[in-house]
Amino acid sequence: MMKQPFRQSLSRPIGLKIIALGVWLLLLVSYYAVLRLNNWTVSDGVYYVSNWLVENYWGPVFFISLYVVGPLLFFPAIILSLLGGFVFGPMGILYTIIGSNASAMVAYSIGRFFGNGIFKEGDTGVVQRYAQRIRQNSFQTVLIMHLIFMPYGLVNYSGGFLQIGWKPFLAGTALGSGMATISIVMLGVSFGSVEELLAGKVRIDPVTLATSLLFIVSSIALSRYLRKRETQHAPSG
Repeated sequence: MMKQPFRQSLSRPIGLKIIALGVWLLLLVSYYAVLRLNNWTVSDGVYYVSNWLVENYWGPVFFISLYVVGPLLFFPAIILSLLGGFVFGPMGILYTIIGSNASAMVAYSIGRFFGNGIFKEGDTGVVQRYAQRIRQNSFQTVLIMHLIFMPYGLVNYSGGFLQIGWKPFLAGTALGSGMATISIVMLGVSFGSVEELLAGKVRIDPVTLATSLLFIVSSIALSRYLRKRETQHAPSG
């Protein structure tokens, strides 16, 4: 008598995930279809968006909004970070940090939705054990993955999919991606304006470039230190 209601309740989450996945795929197909129909290249997109950001009073808000929807379209975060440096200069660091953290929570929420119910307590599979180990040390895991410049979207989606707590995830993301964000934005600043770059007129600011490289090296060095420390404190058994 109770089997039918139980099966119906079990199928509801699966049905919601299928519907959500379908809507997401439709959005992706529509996005890339528009690009193809208009024969837009990456250079075209960067040029038009950068001009709009510079000429519009609401440019920073639009830039942050682009960052937020980026995970839905699998748009590379590094391009937006570089664009922030090209368009806004050093102020792009602030806008990029706001946008990247908001974007991380969007990707995390999507991953958590689709991963809900997959990794259960008490499961003994290899993947389940790996997920449990990450959840036990989630803050440092997320922190290190960002410090070594792992793909931003991959870290965020996997964090949610593996059901990492949102507080350690957000803390690890904010701290770990901060150095990466500064280094990439400053790299964008060092190469001058978008117009100059697309026109083939590369102008490098050595001081800004050196600052970017310093943050990159510091980020990788810190990740190595944390990993070494984690290994030393790991149980020998």
